[in-house]
Amino acid sequence: MWLTELIKRKRLIAHRISSVHANQAARPRTREPAAWQNAAMTQSEKLVFLDLETTGTNAAADRITEIGLVAVEGGQVSRWSTLVNPEMPIPSFIQRLTGISDRMVSTAPPIDAVLDTVRSRLEGGLFIAHNARFDFGFLNHACLRAGQALQNEVLCTVRLSRRLFPGERRHNLDTLILRHQLQTGERHRALADADLLWQLWNKLSSELAPEVFQPAVQALRQRPGLPGAKKKRLRPMDLTGAAGER
Repeated sequence: MWLTELIKRKRLIAHRISSVHANQAARPRTREPAAWQNAAMTQSEKLVFLDLETTGTNAAADRITEIGLVAVEGGQVSRWSTLVNPEMPIPSFIQRLTGISDRMVSTAPPIDAVLDTVRSRLEGGLFIAHNARFDFGFLNHACLRAGQALQNEVLCTVRLSRRLFPGERRHNLDTLILRHQLQTGERHRALADADLLWQLWNKLSSELAPEVFQPAVQALRQRPGLPGAKKKRLRPMDLTGAAGER
């Protein structure tokens, strides 16, 4: 008798479980919002993912050899890049790292010839870079030499990764490529690395809850000092950040 009752109960439980699964399967799936909609900004805000290649790590003494950027605005994505003639030799180890040789940049425009285009593409956008102190520092140095500072708000994806994943020890781009399964192009080429940041943004903003992702972005957005503000004496590290996070 007890065995018959036990079998009946098991069948009833199995029926209830299968009913729950059937109901869950029948629910329509909601489409994930696009990354630029789920971020801490309005749909119309412009995002600019930027990466530079340079002759070294000192923004005052070294020069830019390549600029790559991915601009996202209103759901439209545009990509732009250019080699830049640094008007100085590229160290051999940098040539090996980036694949950019003296011969490749010999006929490229100097930085002064491309700054107007770069500023136009950055205008009104959130400047997003991996170790942003490096990229913003180099580009702003070039703009200052031409007489006009950058005024974009800046967001560093190294700091964003640290904020969102405090339990992880490493946040350099190669580590994030593996951690988030990003699709790589030519590493240490400006446009390919800028595109990796756009991929990273898409991953984080779509996979993390808005109440986690959005406050982290808002907390880390920084605006450069305005003219007339008290200037802080910059050390090389203030411009380049930790080389290991590139």
